[in-house]
Amino acid sequence: MKKSIYFVNYRAFFAFFMYNRAMRATRAIVRLDRFLGNFKAIQERVGPERRICVPVKADAYGHGATEIARLSVEAGAFCLGVADVQEGMALRKDGISVPILLFSQSLPAEVPEIIKNGLSPLVSDGEFVEILAKSAADAGIRLQVHLKIDTGMGRMGCIPAEAPILAKKIAASKALEYAGTATHLAVSDSAAPEDRAFTEKQVLIFKETLEKIRAVGLEPGIVHAANSGAIALHPEAWFDMVRPGIILYGYNPAGNHSPEVEPVMELRTNVALIKQVKKGETVSYGRLWTAPNDTTIAVLPAGYADGLPRLASNKWQAVIGGKTYPLVGRICMDQCMADLGPGSNVSRWDEASIFGGPAPSAAILAERIGTIPYEITCNINKRVPRVYTREGP
Repeated sequence: MKKSIYFVNYRAFFAFFMYNRAMRATRAIVRLDRFLGNFKAIQERVGPERRICVPVKADAYGHGATEIARLSVEAGAFCLGVADVQEGMALRKDGISVPILLFSQSLPAEVPEIIKNGLSPLVSDGEFVEILAKSAADAGIRLQVHLKIDTGMGRMGCIPAEAPILAKKIAASKALEYAGTATHLAVSDSAAPEDRAFTEKQVLIFKETLEKIRAVGLEPGIVHAANSGAIALHPEAWFDMVRPGIILYGYNPAGNHSPEVEPVMELRTNVALIKQVKKGETVSYGRLWTAPNDTTIAVLPAGYADGLPRLASNKWQAVIGGKTYPLVGRICMDQCMADLGPGSNVSRWDEASIFGGPAPSAAILAERIGTIPYEITCNINKRVPRVYTREGP
């Protein structure tokens, strides 16, 4: 009998151990229902006649590329966008079959994987067009490419005067399909008059270049330019397809001008230890914080290696049990400390929200340290498990 009880308890302990091994204290909660709501808000904004390309580069801005890709396809996304070949390969390996646009310039050595995985690169020059055409011809396939035009971003893209020449070069290759034409907008998220004027000029240059492409007898394929800011402020840039980025993940690049969206990610952890600190004692590296009175400190197992910025030291807080407590001392690689004050009701193992949920969003944290929410969510490390939740249908 005792042996049987021991066996049952062992199994319960083992199950508990395996669950907690998978569920590290610090974790990113990803609200898939909110992502779907944001996607729907964008669809309603631009109209059902326009296609949507969902950028899932940088691990879907830190939210998990494969999960967000699958959800985007379920929601009706026409295609996905990645920054490099490896990101596209990973999606194909996970069974994603919709078109995948390759936004950044690849190396010639990566072209075989572009061909093998059926990625659709954005091209900016004749040399790379020739490399793609030869590789596609050797493989016996027809590869879709999109022509990228630089209208003022000063980054990827050909100059407008070269666009008709490159378009003809693409169209002349039997191994390439001229599938689309794109540009990227530099300040579309700004409502400042000079920035609105600059974006309008970019859109005008793009439209004029499209007409020059048509004038040489070619159709530019799917035309796309609008990022999150342009979806909010520049309907003249919507064309055939839009590329919403940060707005899908719940952050408004253009403030009140943007569709109403909700942040998708919350960073949570648990109180690992509670300890007493006396007046005059210091906390963490560099002794940057000194206790002004006798107090109680909660040690939280979340640090800059998890993606909590070191720059937020002595500038941020955690929400525990519905109350807000300042993070004090320098944020460490793996831990940070919250000042609970005297007489706190916080207990060891209590849940703590760093950003999102009951805590301020990543946008507020970004503002506090002088950066953007993209950087906050993208920096949440791979060692932080993503926990996907979905409420409603």
